Amino acid sequence: MFTGIIETLGTVTHLESKGGNLDITVSSGITSELKIDQSVAHNGVCLTVVEISGNAYRVTAIAETLKKTNLGDLKVGDRVNMERAMIMGSRLDGHIVQGHVDQTGVCTNIQEENGSWIFSFEYDPATGNPTIEKGSITIDGTSLTVVNSGTNTFNVAIIPYTYEHTRFNTYKVGTVVNLEFDVIGKYVAKLMGQSK
Repeated sequence: MFTGIIETLGTVTHLESKGGNLDITVSSGITSELKIDQSVAHNGVCLTVVEISGNAYRVTAIAETLKKTNLGDLKVGDRVNMERAMIMGSRLDGHIVQGHVDQTGVCTNIQEENGSWIFSFEYDPATGNPTIEKGSITIDGTSLTVVNSGTNTFNVAIIPYTYEHTRFNTYKVGTVVNLEFDVIGKYVAKLMGQSK
């Protein structure tokens, strides 16, 4: 379980395909605090640490994960948003995030607004994943508030701190991002028969 509050950015240092899986090696400032078998969200995807060597560690993304996320598009040198699992009893500064990406979306517009930014995204509505105005959404692991919710579109407002400390400063129109929709919204939609 995560909160969607990004702790740090890691850098991809090595990628290796093994069958349908992808081994991803990441260096980060928090590697020394990690341990084998620990869950860490990478661009919002919960992956298990399987090896640690110096300031780098390795995780494995299985074929199913690669199909549903942007991890298969990673290149050596890319930055990834990182968050360790939440500690029970701490403040929940973001929202309840599972680290289970529902689908990808695409950045369709970036508008600078005198020190902040409005990012627009579009996604395939066929899965029935809902957004609601002022509800929560996770983009590449970052907990954000939805504005201008549409059937398959929404916007988020990004403050300078978030822009500087997450992957948002690398996004361009056409960037593919991981989306995890609000878990409570998904349950409600399922109970109401609006989602598969």
